[in-house]
Amino acid sequence: MSKQIVAFGASNSQHSINKQLATYAAHEVPNAEVVILDLNDYEMPIYSIDREKATGIPQLAHDFKSQLRAAGGIIISFAEHNGAYATAFKNIFDWISRIEKDVWYNKPMFLLATSPGARGGQTVLEIAHNKFKFMNTNTIATFSLPAFSRNFSPESGILDAALQMAFQDQLGQFVASL
Repeated sequence: MSKQIVAFGASNSQHSINKQLATYAAHEVPNAEVVILDLNDYEMPIYSIDREKATGIPQLAHDFKSQLRAAGGIIISFAEHNGAYATAFKNIFDWISRIEKDVWYNKPMFLLATSPGARGGQTVLEIAHNKFKFMNTNTIATFSLPAFSRNFSPESGILDAALQMAFQDQLGQFVASL
């Protein structure tokens, strides 16, 4: 029986390396039905309590949340913008957190990050993990891929053997919790 995996890059870049990594990770889950989300399909006004009171929660927030509800597991790869979440992700996160308290439905999660640089988005990955572990008591595996263009190929995946082994270890933890 296959599990539905919802995956997305937490970026609105049309050429997001984080979307590439999230897509790769989702397709590495055995027997998974993979659903790849694009944050550009969920663009909403910037969250504010005043806007919520005036017009309610946008339908796109409900649509995004329903994708999470249907998932057996969630994979997110975070773009790091000035050491934190990309605004596109943060805005969606703010809106969906207003729908109901349980944002992630206690689903197993695999949190990733990558960047062109040597740290591979580790700062935003730590921020996300430290936040989400208080919102989700299920397994939250993590992996950072440094120097994306040197260590990743769309055809072959993760190229560095040590990084591939670390990725497989975390992927295994995620898969075991599905």
